[in-house]
Amino acid sequence: MKSLVIAGKEIQIFPSKKENAPLVILHTVHREGEKVYQMVLEGAPVDFSLAAIGNLAWDDEMSPWEIPTIARGDTPCTGGADAYLGTLTEKILPKILSYVPSPSFMALAGYSLAGLFAVYAMYHTDVFERIASASGSFWYPNFQAYVLEHEMKRQPKYIYFSLGNKEAKTRNKILQSVEENTRWLEKHYREFGIRTVYEENQGNHFQNANERMAKGICWILQ
Repeated sequence: MKSLVIAGKEIQIFPSKKENAPLVILHTVHREGEKVYQMVLEGAPVDFSLAAIGNLAWDDEMSPWEIPTIARGDTPCTGGADAYLGTLTEKILPKILSYVPSPSFMALAGYSLAGLFAVYAMYHTDVFERIASASGSFWYPNFQAYVLEHEMKRQPKYIYFSLGNKEAKTRNKILQSVEENTRWLEKHYREFGIRTVYEENQGNHFQNANERMAKGICWILQ
């Protein structure tokens, strides 16, 4: 493992010993990169490299546009995804690629808001060929409308979606839409000829997050 700090972000790189192995970029919230990497190692069908990025301003850099708080005591999302994506593609990725040169493809993965960001990124960069969104925040207001009104910069080959089966069972009216919206997205992209899947896991949003993320990464590495 190689540890770096780039543009204020903490990067952990787990390089493959195999030349030209695919590279997965994973955004993390609790420094879970190594745990997810070890889980993927156990189930991945191919050799791969993984770069885990942490120390994110989560509610800013993973959110596509500004929205108010959705629950008492929560923090608002401030819509800094575009600015962060520029940092990722122009500053962070070139440095990562100096340690894992010439991957056969690059994939973007994330959980919760980072799962939303991974799908949103398809409309702003052509860098990523595969996407894994585990328990993605697709309750995000107006995201379906955004998808219908914009074109992807590059049509990915694989997109993975998953949710816990209790995530939509909440009193919060906004969060209740997450399952319907996620299923809609999976169907929408499948109609473009993209290979997609929607997987349901046991539990709420906060259960077995690392395992769910690892499952998604294994699926897109097929």
